[in-house]
Amino acid sequence: MKLNKKFEFILFTFLMAFGMSCIISFFNCLINFGFQSMLLEKWLTAWGKSFVIAFPAAYFLPKGIRKLLRKVQFV
Repeated sequence: MKLNKKFEFILFTFLMAFGMSCIISFFNCLINFGFQSMLLEKWLTAWGKSFVIAFPAAYFLPKGIRKLLRKVQFV
């Protein structure tokens, strides 16, 4: 499969947010609810909500962080 290079950043961001929101929401549900019959349903609901927040954050935060780090002088 070949994709245009201009889509690389958005696809990377999508996949990173997808994976991280999956893992973090699962462990948060596991810690808060433990292993129970409703864990899967609660996790999938939490994952959907987490991804809605994670994707824009993963898209916009790196730009601001890079701008901030350009102002910091490292020794």
